[in-house]
Amino acid sequence: MRVRLRGINSVNKTLKDGTRVTYWYAWKGGPRLDGEAGDPEFVASYNRAVASLRAPVEGLLLNVLVKFQQTDEFRRLAERTREDYREIIDKKIEPEFGDLPLAALSESKRECRRVFREWRNRLAIKSKRQADYAWAVLARILAVGLDYGWLDANPCERGGRLYRGSRRDKIWTLDDELAFVEKAPRHLHLPLTLALWTGQRQGDLLRLAWSAYDGTNIALRQSKTGARVLIPVGRPLKAALDSTPKRSPLILVNSDDKPWTPDGFRSSWRKACKNAGIIGVTFSDLRGTSVTRLALAECTEAQIASITGHSLRDVRSILDSHYLHRDPALAEAAIQKLEARTNSPKRAPN
Repeated sequence: MRVRLRGINSVNKTLKDGTRVTYWYAWKGGPRLDGEAGDPEFVASYNRAVASLRAPVEGLLLNVLVKFQQTDEFRRLAERTREDYREIIDKKIEPEFGDLPLAALSESKRECRRVFREWRNRLAIKSKRQADYAWAVLARILAVGLDYGWLDANPCERGGRLYRGSRRDKIWTLDDELAFVEKAPRHLHLPLTLALWTGQRQGDLLRLAWSAYDGTNIALRQSKTGARVLIPVGRPLKAALDSTPKRSPLILVNSDDKPWTPDGFRSSWRKACKNAGIIGVTFSDLRGTSVTRLALAECTEAQIASITGHSLRDVRSILDSHYLHRDPALAEAAIQKLEARTNSPKRAPN
């Protein structure tokens, strides 16, 4: 039996590896549909999208949840972020608070805040980070609703965080690097070098095309911030790039010379680290390691920012609170600088 689905919009796209794909959307500007056209998963995702257009009862939080997903603020989010938001809304927020009267947000703001906090605490039993994320999504929805005039109060303002993890000391040591090069498969060596010498995120490196490298610099636009960076290529990285065969439009490929999927790369990287005896650090920590090494090389905040794409304010925050490992070499270098600038005569020993 053939089912006719109305309003579906298709978009053809050429990926960086040259593959032609078709993406299907429930309607123009609507959510992307899952599965292959016509299969049960595809139809189910279409039905969910259509159901989201239902006219919820005015005066309930469900109304705000639906309208938020039709705003420019939501559409401007990255596709992956929109998918994450939808999952949080559908599975965590709507079932719990969809029938909450909007009047309660202002008339009983303190009570609503207490209820929201208890909800986050229940989620935190499984994962504090996910609980914080759900709270952040709800807070953003309420902030947009407040801005649009759909509600009169946002009880989730300044909610703080439950998860206090820090990767300040999660830095790859030289021994880690050498062990990885010795034990890891050869096709994982270039990702290591690229990360250490550019300070870029995993996603941006996996999408990095050969066309971004001109033999002297790497030019890229960061997907998370939109910042454009031009990174001079250091000699070790240049040697690695120039000796790598161009078997794909993308620089980083797997053992089959195919572009990595994010999940495939993470799985291979974790396995390689385990085999090399490297524990406690991840690929993401290479970004902090790069920042630390630039600082140890006496680079200024402006110089570091020009490579990583951060603002100067963010660089200061990163160096102070997030990434800059309190390496003994920093203290030693500081004392050496102080000694070099001290012109007082040497005191004779007593």
